[in-house]
Amino acid sequence: MIPECLVVEFRVTGDDCPLADASREAGATVDARPPLRRADGNTLLRFSTADPEVGRALDADDRVRYLHQSRADERYNYRCLSKHRCIVNDLVDVGFLVDSTHYDHGTERYAGAVVGHDVLDGVLEAAGETVGVSIERISPLDDGEDAPVAKRWDLTPAQEEAVRAAFELGYFEVPRGATASEVAGELGVSKSAFLERLRRAQGSLLGQIIA
Repeated sequence: MIPECLVVEFRVTGDDCPLADASREAGATVDARPPLRRADGNTLLRFSTADPEVGRALDADDRVRYLHQSRADERYNYRCLSKHRCIVNDLVDVGFLVDSTHYDHGTERYAGAVVGHDVLDGVLEAAGETVGVSIERISPLDDGEDAPVAKRWDLTPAQEEAVRAAFELGYFEVPRGATASEVAGELGVSKSAFLERLRRAQGSLLGQIIA
């Protein structure tokens, strides 16, 4: 077992992947979940943006298939398949554990972690072979930062799951990136059950912070 984990952030410029191109063309920002490479070679993309021009640009992109759009609180959520291999997939293949991806007018930022220096060396070598990839930050993962939320803040596992899902889907953003019903659907629970867990979690968190 390797005890050391390092936080790594990459900045990518000049990429020609569909999301980067759409973000650049629309002059918009896009928040995305880590791309998932499928066995058939296609990449599953899940992302959201406040600018509908991003969706229009992707709809006209021959590399994109099955583009689906939904709207919640002035924000557009998308799912699609891309035939284009993203740069981040090359980094993932050599051990980069991507947590988040962000596109801003064509510039990409990937944040994640690597386990051990041997893996870091391989990721850095892969990044060095890719045009337009630079490292923004490398730092040790703090033990407190990686501790379970429930343990640090006295939440139940269900409450922690509700908070994490709400955060990742943009429920706390202004405007919201997802509705309560959409977050509940991701969790596989009713809307009322999600809201109850979220209220209890928020009450516990605020009580401990204020105290």
